[in-house]
Amino acid sequence: MLDEKVIRTVDAAVDAEKDALSKLSTSIHQNPELRFEEVKAAGWICELLAARGMAVTRGVADMPTAFMARAGKSGGARIGILAEYDALPQIGHACGHNLIATAGVGAFLAASKVAESLGGEVVLFGTPAEEGGGGKVKMIDAGLFEGIDAAMMFHPFDRDVLAHPALANTWVTFTFGGAAAHAAIAPQDGKSALTGCMDTFRLIDGQRVHFLDGVRVHGFIVNGGQAVNIIAETAACEFSVRARTTDELTRVRAIVERCARAAAMASDVTISISERRGYKDMRNNMALARAFGQHMSALGRPPRETDGRVGAGSTDMGDVSHVVPSIHPWLAIVDENVALCHQHKFADAAGSARGIDTALVAAKAMARTASELLVNAELLATVKREWQEDR
Repeated sequence: MLDEKVIRTVDAAVDAEKDALSKLSTSIHQNPELRFEEVKAAGWICELLAARGMAVTRGVADMPTAFMARAGKSGGARIGILAEYDALPQIGHACGHNLIATAGVGAFLAASKVAESLGGEVVLFGTPAEEGGGGKVKMIDAGLFEGIDAAMMFHPFDRDVLAHPALANTWVTFTFGGAAAHAAIAPQDGKSALTGCMDTFRLIDGQRVHFLDGVRVHGFIVNGGQAVNIIAETAACEFSVRARTTDELTRVRAIVERCARAAAMASDVTISISERRGYKDMRNNMALARAFGQHMSALGRPPRETDGRVGAGSTDMGDVSHVVPSIHPWLAIVDENVALCHQHKFADAAGSARGIDTALVAAKAMARTASELLVNAELLATVKREWQEDR
């Protein structure tokens, strides 16, 4: 159990920063920035940290909007707290990353008050481009998670859930090349790249009966042709492929590619394929999640352990969970079934007082959990053992 004095210290630290954290959340929410463009958000966070006497390293992993900050004593356990702050095109912070950033900063500032006395270190990772850019993956590749004993963040949702799956995913673009011709005068001279593109969707739909539960394949046409009276010489479509495990992702990815190649063959058009690196599935560390859940309960927000009634997306926190024991709990900023991520109502909720209140509760729970990991060697050993067995 965590000492009551430590609990009071970290809770009081979050309360003392309430106004600053609320301002940070609102500023980020009102100024949405897309992946790798989060100049204002990263700047505001780093300015707040510096104002509190924290040494901040900017531009880590060759990303201008990524940063790290450390507090505590080297030689003991090292606990990572992650912040996200990128937005979505058109609908802004409809995933609530402004709240994720706020909670991460609050938890780090609070845990920094006790880390040295507990004999360990807390590390704040400012991770850009979760929405399709994989900032955390780049940080992993740069070795920044080496020596981290456990990592955590929270995500806004419509319910409180300790451990929710996140799907492994990848993005694939198929570009078709045909032959242009007048669609009315000489359609026989054309080879329609658009037909190849559309047939890809139809063939993939025919394969869904062979997908395991949890697989999601969805796409859109990036380029549908040049004019209505021209047989489309060029067309392209992009697909997101998701599955519960990396093995199933590999299998389904191959099916999707076969469909695209078959569609190209049927229309006698060329095809080129490009793939954008996606994310791994989330391996929720239940020992760590339950410790976080106990602190949430003590704060008056008893969460469910899991909830199979709601679907899953993908996150680069999944990649982190493959290299470090990790949690990614989901906490409500709206009532259940009112709105979910990537919806306009959810964007509104991310800017609400309720959203900020949830971020502050998450900050306290993460600060408590990080502190407990620093002082409770038995808990940390259990967390690590579970992670090793899960691998």
